[in-house]
Amino acid sequence: MKKFVQAAFDALLFSNVFMALCAVAQGLVTFHIVGAKPVYPVLALLFASTLGLYNFCILIIRPKQPQNSPYKRVRWFFKHHHLMVTITIAALLSLIPLFFLLATSSKILLIGLAALSFGYGLPLFANKGRKSGLRNVPGLKAILITLVWTLSCVLLPIFEAQDTTHAYIPAGSTWIILAKRFLFIAALTVPFDIRDLFQDRIAGLKTIPVAFGEKKAYLFCQFLLAGHILLLLLLRNYRITSDFYALTAVAILTGWLIFKSTWKRNEYYYFFYLDGVLILQYVALVVFKLA
Repeated sequence: MKKFVQAAFDALLFSNVFMALCAVAQGLVTFHIVGAKPVYPVLALLFASTLGLYNFCILIIRPKQPQNSPYKRVRWFFKHHHLMVTITIAALLSLIPLFFLLATSSKILLIGLAALSFGYGLPLFANKGRKSGLRNVPGLKAILITLVWTLSCVLLPIFEAQDTTHAYIPAGSTWIILAKRFLFIAALTVPFDIRDLFQDRIAGLKTIPVAFGEKKAYLFCQFLLAGHILLLLLLRNYRITSDFYALTAVAILTGWLIFKSTWKRNEYYYFFYLDGVLILQYVALVVFKLA
């Protein structure tokens, strides 16, 4: 029984299904904050696009001997290579009908996000005989990930809420939601860069930990989360609501998890606990609302 549970847990995490559920949860957070009913094609698109793109990026940077990789995720992924290729193709193809269910503004946004997402992983450029993508541009790795997540999980639900449910969302509120979500997700990307610190140095990737060191990177995360909490107050004109308590509690927990994360931690810590706070945000919003 224990082996079955472990195998199921590994499949959930390392196939990127859990990450896709995180994207769905972040979409639900946006719908909750703006007071609109969830638009299910948007949630389906967030799930399929996250699953497809994350798997696609892993497939195109396959190491020469994945079975010897220091990362369990890589070993698991390529052990189930044919299954993951099938899932990736199915996820990406499902985006086609979902795309045509969206408003024009959402379609334009998605085209731009698709270009950024594929540009992140595809070897589009050549530098000293070595091909690389946008992720190899100094300082861009974390910014690109954060930007794509923020725009897809905030703007896409807002555009569809305005078009489908005719919700009124002031431009000022939209900007604050974008800014606070950007800060929160940016804080989450840094521990992954700290984990990959030594390999990023070898690969020549100019991430925040590589440029400023591990300790300063941890402090930078806490600064980002503090800004996130401040913007939570601005969103409601300094009124303390259940949403503020819920998101602040998750931000404090996230700060603690980041503080406790080191490059020596195993992959479950990063892919379940740290990524899991993206789901926990929505759970906390619902629980605090009912309390």
